[in-house]
Amino acid sequence: MTDWTDPETFAAALDRADTREKGRYFEDFDEGAVIEHAPGLRLTRHGSETWMSQTLNHDPAYWRSDAALDRGFDAPPVHPDYLLACVMGPSVEDLSEKGGYFLGRDGVEFHRHGVPLGTELRVESTVETTRPSSSRPGYGVVTWETRGIDAASGEPLVSYERTNMVPRREPAATDGGRSGSTGDDESGPSLLPETLVAPDGGAFEDFRRALDEAADRDAAVAYRHERGRTTDEFTVAALPLATLNTARQHHNAAAMADSPSGEPVAYGDVTRSTALGHARSDERTYRELGYDGERFHDFVTAGDTVFGFTRVLDADGSAGPSRAGEVTFEHVAFTDDERPVYSGVRRALVDREGA
Repeated sequence: MTDWTDPETFAAALDRADTREKGRYFEDFDEGAVIEHAPGLRLTRHGSETWMSQTLNHDPAYWRSDAALDRGFDAPPVHPDYLLACVMGPSVEDLSEKGGYFLGRDGVEFHRHGVPLGTELRVESTVETTRPSSSRPGYGVVTWETRGIDAASGEPLVSYERTNMVPRREPAATDGGRSGSTGDDESGPSLLPETLVAPDGGAFEDFRRALDEAADRDAAVAYRHERGRTTDEFTVAALPLATLNTARQHHNAAAMADSPSGEPVAYGDVTRSTALGHARSDERTYRELGYDGERFHDFVTAGDTVFGFTRVLDADGSAGPSRAGEVTFEHVAFTDDERPVYSGVRRALVDREGA
């Protein structure tokens, strides 16, 4: 009889065995195709509270019944960062499990505010565009629109566009990304405004006054947040796996050993949510509205500490309910060695003074 556990025999078996692959290659995506993602999640209190606690999102409306009622919710709802991660997670197996950089996300829109705990999700994606990578012949670039849907009612809850690099079955011929590249770096401290203004508080009027102070002069409303969160094994592997995110780069050390990071990297939505948690702790957020231009600039690994930086772009007092005004922010997540790792534009309603 064959002893399949004999080390030499088993090594020979591995060499001869075919691998049943997971995920799709770039060539498997056809523009216009709709992909129904088989799994889905039930949005639970435990999941939402674990996500919030690990990313330092402590808004009481998502924890306490009295605060939720004051915010117009019947009970503490699902946190929007957790909802967004739970919509993206089930899509990974079909879209990006093969690996490749998560380049960014655009047009994040919440179609329903205050999604109740216990809601069951259905997730689907449409392939919007496919193109070869100009710099990496082993990859292509794919953009999908993904929608998170209430499985019971069919009501859309959140939607967005996501762009990823996806491995090709066969490398394509490219110019290595040289065409159109000058190699000149125009960025640097010399391009910064002369003055950076910080708001005095976290109410809508504080942001409006800071913008007025910065107007008509070489100034910008921009500031950093004191809190930091050191990434650990739980945030690298456990949080994405809890959202059904099966991307190997978050939990498979063997697969990542020869990657540029040399080890598993943090899920971009964990890094993003942590930076936004830092920012929200310095403002009186009433409601999240949407996000755009989200980009991931570098990887984060266990041991990196994530901090947040915020620039205020606009404060519109004519939008929103009487108790709040709409503020547009640009947020940057950065690490303790000052590497920008995420940036994005966020729109939120912020409580007015006295609300």
